[in-house]
Amino acid sequence: MSSAVLHTLHDPYPSRLDHAISPIERQDPTVWCDRTGASGPLSPDDLDRFDERGYLVRPDTVGAETVAPLGSEIDRLAADLADDDRVIREPGGAIRSIFAPHLLSPLIAEVVRSDTVLPVAQQLLGGDVYIHQARINLMPGFTGSGFYWHSDFETWHAEDGMPRMRAVSCSIALTPNYPYNGSLMVIPGSHHTFYPSVGATPDNHHEKSLVAQQFGVPDSDTLTKAVDAHGIDQFTGAAGNALWFDCNLLHGSGSNITPLPRSNVFLVFNSVENRLAAPYAARRCRPEHLAARTATAPIRR
Repeated sequence: MSSAVLHTLHDPYPSRLDHAISPIERQDPTVWCDRTGASGPLSPDDLDRFDERGYLVRPDTVGAETVAPLGSEIDRLAADLADDDRVIREPGGAIRSIFAPHLLSPLIAEVVRSDTVLPVAQQLLGGDVYIHQARINLMPGFTGSGFYWHSDFETWHAEDGMPRMRAVSCSIALTPNYPYNGSLMVIPGSHHTFYPSVGATPDNHHEKSLVAQQFGVPDSDTLTKAVDAHGIDQFTGAAGNALWFDCNLLHGSGSNITPLPRSNVFLVFNSVENRLAAPYAARRCRPEHLAARTATAPIRR
């Protein structure tokens, strides 16, 4: 039996199936550090809250003196990468995301290694980490479209071959997040359950899914039950605040029909003990700027 077949047979989180199956109870910890003797910026109460709800808000992760220069970096990258594959655009042409900015901007690389960011990722994941994916998300006023409900881990597992739920995302707001300008919504506690999806992964799925994802998302009945059980929380607040959330937490955002733009730096940290294998439900690996396979050395301050 080939290694690829064995890899699929031993999949703890099957998805992209030809028929529906029941949700699967999470088989991995949410907090990977030893909470009895762990040291780090997060208190025991913080760790318990993250474990229970799947997310944590950290105010003033980036100071006001850095927020403005980060905005200028976004403008520079948008101009320099106008025709680059790492730039994802809305159907109307506006930039939606810029991938791998930490490799293009010393300032963003500095944020990754900062005392308010890297130690949090290391504490939550119980050791050394690397950047699995990073991007700048832009939601311009009037035209910014939303992201449908999804678990990032479902995509990273199915299409990138991330074996376990040992990754965490940090979304750092560069503009104020209001309830009405497309700010991120999460279903607290949903990270305890893996929701398999139906439908095989199309070839080169990333070329469309980064604008509008149709495969790998929960159906309406699943989402209704999850919201009935857990409710919905929303990330709002000042620029510089950070939302940390578990890789399997269901989240999404509505479109921005206000004049108020929203942007954030989005960093995904993965444990060095959780490096990517072959995709579990896709025929080809996604590009390096979407799923790091070579740049996986531990990040050092």
